[in-house]
Amino acid sequence: MSAPIRERDFPRCDAPLDDPVYRSFDGKPMSDNADQWDWMVRITAGLKGLFRDRPDVFVAGDLLWYPVEGKPKVRVAPDAMVVFGRPKGARGSYIQFREEGVAPQVVFKVLSPKNTKAEMGRKRRFYERHGVEEYYLFDPATGGLWGWVRDEGMLRPVAVMNGWTSPRLGVRFLTEGRELRLIDPRGRVFLTPEENAELLESTSLELERSREERSKEARRRRLAEQARDRAGQARDRAEQARDRAEEEKHAALLEARRNAEVLERLRERLRDAGLDPDS
Repeated sequence: MSAPIRERDFPRCDAPLDDPVYRSFDGKPMSDNADQWDWMVRITAGLKGLFRDRPDVFVAGDLLWYPVEGKPKVRVAPDAMVVFGRPKGARGSYIQFREEGVAPQVVFKVLSPKNTKAEMGRKRRFYERHGVEEYYLFDPATGGLWGWVRDEGMLRPVAVMNGWTSPRLGVRFLTEGRELRLIDPRGRVFLTPEENAELLESTSLELERSREERSKEARRRRLAEQARDRAGQARDRAEQARDRAEEEKHAALLEARRNAEVLERLRERLRDAGLDPDS
């Protein structure tokens, strides 16, 4: 079994947020509509959550990627990308030759109505040429889902995406009509920010109820213990009272016996003196 990856093995990368040559902004909008943006956020946030404990995995959304040194016009901004073997941290763009030459292994694209088939073909060839291992394309308007996986140097299409599990991510893709569910290896579904907020609120309420129940249970246990203590004290007092009564009874019997013995001695003396003690 390999040793766990430690934070000190992959210190955070805090590159400048903008570079005069490899710029952080290309003048294009981050998304064309709210639905596309929501899916970009859902996928990126889900991937960040999936690898939050991995200091050697960098996840970003809509970040410009420059794969070739000296060619700043050769660039693309995947809607989400995952880079294994690179540290987390702030970056204005992903400049590959400054990242030990490591290309993003997995990229996602969420279609908008403005995207064309020719444009998507160019992007797929770009990813194929520059080392991407897995490429996933989703159309929220139709529910269409496509995937490509590198094989013998080429990105080849996944025959059936429904039920497909990403070799790199371990994420499973499930489709039903226009709905897409992304499920991580622990069975957790990638959620929208609103669903995450609802889950957080529900979890907080559940934790609060659990704390209240634990507090009530602790109070019940304290009261029960106090009742048992009081009952024990009452039993102790009753036993002490019985002991005192027995002692007093025993003392009274001894006193009566002593008195009877004294009286009998007096009667003996009277008889010795020729007197009848009963007259």
